[in-house]
Amino acid sequence: MKFIQTLLSFATIFTLGFAFSACEEEKSEKAAATNESAFKFGTVEIPVSDGTLCIAPFFVAKEKGFFAKEGVDVKFVSANAETRKIGLNNGTYPITNSDFAFFQSVENGVNIKVVEGFHVGCIHLLVKKGSPIRSALDLKGKKIAVNAIGATPHQAATLWLEANGVSAINDVQFLPYADGNLALEALERGQVEAVSLWDPLGSLAAVDGRADVLMDLATDPVFAGRYCCFYYVSGVLLEKEPEKIKALLRALEQAHTWISEHPEETVELMQAGKHSAIEDKEFATALIKSYEYQSPEQKAKSGRNLKADLHYFADLLHKVGYLQLNADEFTEKIYREVDWHQ
Repeated sequence: MKFIQTLLSFATIFTLGFAFSACEEEKSEKAAATNESAFKFGTVEIPVSDGTLCIAPFFVAKEKGFFAKEGVDVKFVSANAETRKIGLNNGTYPITNSDFAFFQSVENGVNIKVVEGFHVGCIHLLVKKGSPIRSALDLKGKKIAVNAIGATPHQAATLWLEANGVSAINDVQFLPYADGNLALEALERGQVEAVSLWDPLGSLAAVDGRADVLMDLATDPVFAGRYCCFYYVSGVLLEKEPEKIKALLRALEQAHTWISEHPEETVELMQAGKHSAIEDKEFATALIKSYEYQSPEQKAKSGRNLKADLHYFADLLHKVGYLQLNADEFTEKIYREVDWHQ
């Protein structure tokens, strides 16, 4: 009798264990199905440069749930400029941000397209505090520090000099300093007379009194009111998976609107997620505002024109020899109009 009871006990345990296992498996399948339906477009990797406020829309879209709302599970990855271009070209990455430093690669056949503007500003040309240099003409015969020859701070300084009657090839000497702090130190020591820097170092050096601003990309007449940075998308994915690209752009548009309405909260979000190295909230908020992230309504009211801005910079870059194609030809090659509201 005891033997039979023991067998029955084992049978009961086995049955309950099997039922529990089946239940858990069913739950897992349902969870997976729910997750799949929540992310219509699956998981994508987006390359971003962490540690700077100017890429705030990507992190805001992630943290505020705008990407998820549009059915995309976004993972951020670290990648340098060349890796980003390769990833966009072959469809590994759907989208990233960059500036006109990508233009030459597009001219040379890299299959990436500009579909939307990103922001204005983010580069300053600085001179030593109290320097007598007050104009482009005053830089003739002088040395200018940049992060790398051909990089955007170098190109921005080149365009500004040329627009103001100074040859960037014959009248000045550019010296590469991979570390912006070393470039500022060289400026202080008199080893260079000017330095072209990304934010936040450029803005911070001006705010804390270490340097005077000679050119601010956000306000100088050569650049003011024009997009200096853009959303680049994979030409491969734009053709094969246009709806995924549109979903990402809708999410980022929501992020732009949120940032324009909540600049202080944007800074707090970036600081909390350790996406920004700037601790001074007031300074960081002023910086965010200077980039002029806009809602669709604000953009329409401002009259900002992406295609016109691409044409403008392509023309300047063509005139100084960075681009071989003329502005009309290059703009047609790089620009794609995408209606992400449809």
